[in-house]
Amino acid sequence: MSETRPNIVLILADDMGFSDIGCYGGEIDTPNLDWLGRRGVRLTHFYNTARCSPSRASLLTGLHPHQVGIGILNFDDSPDGYPGNLSERCVTIAECLRAAGYATYMSGKWHLASDMDTPNGAWPTRRGFDRVFGTLEGAGSYYEPRTLIRDERSAEHETQDPDFFYTDAISDTAVAFLEEHLSDRADQPFFLYLAYTAPHWPLHAHEEDIAKYRGRFDAGWDRLREERFERLIAEGIIDQTWPLSERDARVAPWEEAENKEWEARRMEVYAAQVDRMDQGIGKVLRTLRRHGQLDNTLVVFLSDNGGCAEEMPPDSVREFVTSFVPLKERTRDGEPVVPGNVPGLMPGPATTYQSYGRAWANLSNTPFREYKHWVHEGGIATPFIVHWPDGLGTRGALCHQPFHLVDVLPTVLDAARAEYPSHRAGVPIPPQEGVSMLPALRGEEVPELAERPLFWEHEGNCAVRVGRYKLVRKHGQPWELYDMVTDRTELRNLADREPARVAAMAEAYEEWAARCGVIPRERILDLYRRRGRGLPPE
Repeated sequence: MSETRPNIVLILADDMGFSDIGCYGGEIDTPNLDWLGRRGVRLTHFYNTARCSPSRASLLTGLHPHQVGIGILNFDDSPDGYPGNLSERCVTIAECLRAAGYATYMSGKWHLASDMDTPNGAWPTRRGFDRVFGTLEGAGSYYEPRTLIRDERSAEHETQDPDFFYTDAISDTAVAFLEEHLSDRADQPFFLYLAYTAPHWPLHAHEEDIAKYRGRFDAGWDRLREERFERLIAEGIIDQTWPLSERDARVAPWEEAENKEWEARRMEVYAAQVDRMDQGIGKVLRTLRRHGQLDNTLVVFLSDNGGCAEEMPPDSVREFVTSFVPLKERTRDGEPVVPGNVPGLMPGPATTYQSYGRAWANLSNTPFREYKHWVHEGGIATPFIVHWPDGLGTRGALCHQPFHLVDVLPTVLDAARAEYPSHRAGVPIPPQEGVSMLPALRGEEVPELAERPLFWEHEGNCAVRVGRYKLVRKHGQPWELYDMVTDRTELRNLADREPARVAAMAEAYEEWAARCGVIPRERILDLYRRRGRGLPPE
């Protein structure tokens, strides 16, 4: 193993399901991610926190999102709710690594500041990053994204270039940061946070990328889920004894689906978005290889939540979209934007603003059920790839130990031989919640992790996993208990058979929720009603 501290590249996809990329069973062409996965380590039980802002908060701080002010999204609901602003009482990976001598760069989506107009302590430029390019808000047009900044200056004028496309800009800026750094300061290690918005809605993609997928999804979601299921088993990522979850009952069988050509096009554009992200990752890998830095770079890839089932009915899309992201009415060429999932209107160009919907999200999350927002496996299970030849070897291994977003920061600091502080700006901060994954990634047995509890809460959807058992519930519904060894697709509820285990795990959950500042969902909903705000999706 190298004695040189590694460079670190942390890559985050947005709203991408568990089984979309090739090395996790998908039909999408992702040769660069597949290369990383098959030469590195793929985790089969890695978990995010079910939603974009909370996952980013947890990923970057090693804490649960409720501890750092981002319990739902970047909305300021204080004092009764979450402030929606990354707390000053925590440190980011970038702050820790910069203190350890790393150069730090970010390209992509931030989504951790409630004030996106005036630079403040929740902006990435104030949280440890030397150079920043990206958007502060959570979603929007790939042709004209809002809140685009370079460091602390607006860069929205760049979107008027007729060739501007946000996924490409994220990749190309990351490469530019690396080229400059590796040419001038190759002896200094760097940290690059590469946070894509792909494949989050709206469905925007290059026509040549969409064309690659023409016909690939014509078999429909039912057969494709079965085919993914078989590939996941062949890869060793899931156990062949777990049954495939049923198609979502709210989704029609493919044979009965209307507008099949349009439905297939939605998934083709989604695939093209993932494909373009993979192309950009390839540019980053080639840059590292050309400078002789690839083997001693710790590359991590994951998604912030499961596939997104959010639909955009034309009659209500404006209310839905503008509650999160103001919608531009016209393209940069002056053409009107038609918002919503309009059957027959083919997505992809800047004149459209659509999502791929529940049926395809059900495919993305194969073999699991549920989606983004929920903490059943379909909402929180993510592909997780680690590639670091000098530190892990090139074993092409699978790691089945369960891990959580809070474990990323301890792992990165362990690899970088960097310290996690007890204070920030003289104020005590919470201790890190996670553990380093490095021993498990190197194939070592880690007995102390066998019964380590993992916790989730988002919008009143709650879960705790201890060893082989997972206790989970949707907001307002009773607890369900599943054996993750024999039934990770969560089809056989054991709660009635094991009331003592349910009670013990529920008590552990309540203790965690109180310690970490989880605000009861009923209080949040009452706050929204009192303020006259539309209720967020349940």
